[in-house]
Amino acid sequence: MNPATFVADLASLRFANAFNPYSDLCPDCDAEDAPAIRRRNLEAVLSAALERGVHSFWIARDLGYRGGRRTGLALTDEVHLPSHTELFGTAPLDRATKGPPVAERTATVVWRMLKAIEQPVFLWNVFPFHPHAPNEPLTNRCHTSAERIACKPLLNSLIEALRPKRVVAIGRDAQSALLDLDIEAVAVRHPSYGGQTEFIESLESLYHLRCQPENSHQLHLI
Repeated sequence: MNPATFVADLASLRFANAFNPYSDLCPDCDAEDAPAIRRRNLEAVLSAALERGVHSFWIARDLGYRGGRRTGLALTDEVHLPSHTELFGTAPLDRATKGPPVAERTATVVWRMLKAIEQPVFLWNVFPFHPHAPNEPLTNRCHTSAERIACKPLLNSLIEALRPKRVVAIGRDAQSALLDLDIEAVAVRHPSYGGQTEFIESLESLYHLRCQPENSHQLHLI
């Protein structure tokens, strides 16, 4: 796989009511060269993952408006860009937006577990863009079956190139979407909407982590 070609192919895709962070510019939040920054960041992460190898491939449903829409990196908000840098040892990843960094609840829990697991994990989404309601760009919606199928070749090429030992679906929606694409994955609860404790416990079991101290599942989230 050529990371630059993969990112260029990703940037070329267009869907109605979906923000492509690798080619689209948000007039309210983005810096002038935001799409180029996000392309560089993803290319750096993918290049490092291909060179180093990955243990697992975690895949959620879609990019969220507080996380991947802004960073171009799945399950990663701006607060955790330095953590993503450390994960694969890339050069520092740059912010593509204006104003103070924005945190996302899901990313907070995900990156806590990545730090505990201490394995190279590649993060992705079934639909690698931010789908939103019509005329409401800062909302989240579930992608459609047609959108999912259109992105299947990109997902397949990633899995084939990275050859992870384990594919983990983050949430029931992601699991169902992957089954629709004939991709098998171990499913864990999504950490949002009351699923935080179950998400943590599932990953502790899956990765054979030591039991956490009592009440450690309670995070202070922004």
